[in-house]
Amino acid sequence: MSTASEYAGKNIVMLAGPGESTNILFHALDAAFGVHRIIVETTVSQKQLLTRRAEKLGWGTVLGQIAFKLAIAGPLSRAAQPRLQHLRQAHGLNNAPLPPDRTIQVSSVNAPEALLALQALSPDVVVVNGTRIIAKRVLTGVPCPFINTHAGITPLYRGVHGGYWALANDDTAHCGVSVHLVDAGIDTGGIIAQALIQPEAEDNFATYPLLQLIAGLPLLKKAVQAALQGGIRLQSAPEGQSRLWSHPTWAEYRANRQRNGTR
Repeated sequence: MSTASEYAGKNIVMLAGPGESTNILFHALDAAFGVHRIIVETTVSQKQLLTRRAEKLGWGTVLGQIAFKLAIAGPLSRAAQPRLQHLRQAHGLNNAPLPPDRTIQVSSVNAPEALLALQALSPDVVVVNGTRIIAKRVLTGVPCPFINTHAGITPLYRGVHGGYWALANDDTAHCGVSVHLVDAGIDTGGIIAQALIQPEAEDNFATYPLLQLIAGLPLLKKAVQAALQGGIRLQSAPEGQSRLWSHPTWAEYRANRQRNGTR
């Protein structure tokens, strides 16, 4: 992999939501290439998020998802902290806060100020992580590729928790991560690269995303390098039904755990 000095004069911009994965990606890409700026959007309020989800899924499903988060995901996350820390150290992941002098705060990636910031920065590539669905006017507002790392094998596991759902479906052949171009759909852009993960006995719902991030980082670096050199190549999508997945409910998680042991 090339060093940051080799890409002096190239503008890499991140467009992201706040969180540990964004911090890790920033520091990894900054070490490899140098990240010019990172535009960070404000998190959607829980009330707004739940209301939108209920409009699509119904309040029965949403209440089941809330029960899962409180009764299962929380305890799993607390129990997984030693494993998560081991993974961060073993793979040299830096989750330190973003540098304030290179961070631009916006209300949304789709807000006028976000597009104006992108246009002013004139990026050669935009790396996306953890944002709302990006509007077409933003994606076409600057003449460069937008690249995302998705925690699932697309298009079979679009949406969220693709690693978990693959395991819950006994589909280990599609338990992994995708690096893809961003379009106006939900994880429907052209596939640049994909990799599988192999969770160990101590892994669970809380550690799968970090395993996917670890597997995806080398792919993302190669994709960014290809974008800077003007040579992104797409690969064929795996065979299977394209499906959009959501958060598991308490009942779904318990049923999957009892059926095949997926944690």
